[in-house]
Amino acid sequence: MHSEAAFGATSGVVPPAVGPAAPPAVVSRPGRAPRPVVRPGHGAEIVDLRGGRRARSAAELRFPAGDLVVVSGLPGSGKSTLMHRVVPPLDAHGAAVHRIDSQDARERWEHGRLRRLPYALYRPLVRAAHYLTLARALRSGDSVVVHDCGTLAWVRGWIARSAVRGGRGLHLVLLDVTPEVALSGQESRGRGVSGYAFARHRGAVGRLVGAAESARLPKGFGSAVLLDRRAASALETVGFD
Repeated sequence: MHSEAAFGATSGVVPPAVGPAAPPAVVSRPGRAPRPVVRPGHGAEIVDLRGGRRARSAAELRFPAGDLVVVSGLPGSGKSTLMHRVVPPLDAHGAAVHRIDSQDARERWEHGRLRRLPYALYRPLVRAAHYLTLARALRSGDSVVVHDCGTLAWVRGWIARSAVRGGRGLHLVLLDVTPEVALSGQESRGRGVSGYAFARHRGAVGRLVGAAESARLPKGFGSAVLLDRRAASALETVGFD
C-alpha cells in the first residue's frame, strides 16, 4: 500500500472504471523550464504521483478558487512542512487562501502565557481554537487548505457538508510515506505521538490510501492526489484559480 515505486508524470494512474487521465498542462515562464501542472478532478478523480521511474513530476496542483483541500497523512509525514512551503496566501484573483493547520494553533499557545504548563493540560483549548479558526475559514467562501491527522473522520465529514452547502469542490491530498519515514519526521521535529496513537494513525491513513487506490473516495470528495516523499518534494505550488 505504501508504495514508492510508480512515479506518475501524467495527471495520475487511474483505474479502468474511472477512465484515462489527461496529461498535465505545462506552464512556461520566462527564464524557467516548463512546469507540469495537474488539475485534480479534470479528467481523473485519482491522481497518483508516487514512485520514481518516470521522467517528470507535477510541479503544481491547481484547484478552482473557493474549493477546499484536505491534506492527510501520518504524523511526521510532512503535511505541515508541505502546506507552509507550497500554499500561497492568495489565489489567482487576489482572494485569501486560508491554511488551517492545528500545529500553528499549538505553537501559538506554546509561546503564550501557558507555555510553562504541560501541553496535555491546555490541549483542549488548542483544539477548540483550531476548530474555531477552521469554522471561520469555511464560512468565508475563500479557498481553504486543511491539515488532517487522518483519524478524525467527523472533521472530514464536517468539511464535506460545508462544501455541499457552499457548492464548492472538495479534494484530498494524501502523503503516503512508510512508517519509518514518518517516525524519522517526528524525531526531526522533536515532537512525537505514542505508539498506540501512531498505530491508530497508521490504520486510518492506510484505509484512506487503500480507498483512493481503489477509486473509492470519502463521501463528498471529488478527487484525491497521492504523493510520496519525492513527489511532495518536487511539488512547488498548490494554487487556486
